[in-house]
Amino acid sequence: MYKHILVPTDGSPLATKAIEAAITFAAEVGAKVTGYYAIEDMNMHHVGAHLTKDLLEEFERRGMEAAEQHVAAPAKAAKAAGVPYSWLISKVTQPYEGIVEAAKKSACDIIFMASHGHRGITGFIVGSVTQKVLSHSSIPVLVFR
Repeated sequence: MYKHILVPTDGSPLATKAIEAAITFAAEVGAKVTGYYAIEDMNMHHVGAHLTKDLLEEFERRGMEAAEQHVAAPAKAAKAAGVPYSWLISKVTQPYEGIVEAAKKSACDIIFMASHGHRGITGFIVGSVTQKVLSHSSIPVLVFR
């Protein structure tokens, strides 16, 4: 069945529940888990905003600290469940691209991710990272809600 599960997180409570569920699933099927966090490139979002280099560096430093906390936190639960756990962080233009690339780079055979379920006009305006992963991934995506 599945041997390597990628679990992206954005640090939200729903993503945290998805990681817990992925660890339980991995323990049942004998798989390992890789946690993933995409740091969006601040330079791309603030082109022309005249942010100083120091401010951009501070945003990046704080973003990396938060990312490390989010992906390192499940290690204890994974260890308790007997599930091998590693994590990966990358700086990306679009989170969905980072997720798809991380799955390829880590040789994962499934992506297990949360969906916040934005629908209607909110879903149209905000967009859905999960929907984009579903449409761009070449491996199965299990959506946790």
